[in-house]
Amino acid sequence: MTLAQEPFGKALLIATAVGLAGYALWRLVRAGIGHGSEQDDSGLHRIAGVASGVAYATLCVTAVKILTGANSSGGSNSPKQTTGGVLGWTGGTVIVGVVGAILIGVALFQGYKGVSKKFLDDSKTRDMSRRVKRGFTAIGVFGHLARMVVFGLIGYGLVKAAVDYNPRGAIGLDGALNKLLHNSYGPFLLGVVAAGLVGFAVYSIADARYAKI
Repeated sequence: MTLAQEPFGKALLIATAVGLAGYALWRLVRAGIGHGSEQDDSGLHRIAGVASGVAYATLCVTAVKILTGANSSGGSNSPKQTTGGVLGWTGGTVIVGVVGAILIGVALFQGYKGVSKKFLDDSKTRDMSRRVKRGFTAIGVFGHLARMVVFGLIGYGLVKAAVDYNPRGAIGLDGALNKLLHNSYGPFLLGVVAAGLVGFAVYSIADARYAKI
């Protein structure tokens, strides 16, 4: 909501929402097709693609809700209140809990890909010089681990809200980062996560050049 009130904030949110929607659609389409011209996707890759697509679609919806609620009083469309409404549905706690568990699963998978450097399997590393590969690997590891932290915090917040049946316990991306900020060494950790997300953006741009499709 704060970003939406800043100069050019709405334009930035629109660009973010469009980017998230495009990436989510790509992940879901790729999971459905299951293969490209240069590599075949395993069952695990396709499941991960669906989970990733759902996660990014959720973030896109959050960005859209922030945009549509930017001029409304009280911010009635906040992710927290939206989640609180879902908890009131029949089976709502299960839905919220499952979404949270999916996000935690996505977080763990991102961490696994970062630590094991499995993301390199999806790139044309043979086309890279030694220096480019070293930089590409470092940025990829850093970015994947940052995504693990962010998705893990959001997933944990959703699962905790479902278990406690506490709508106020649900958090979105902004809530996850705010929660991180108020922990010990929070500003430092938040800076690391922000740098990591920027790193992942740089990695994604580089990956567009070297990705196997």
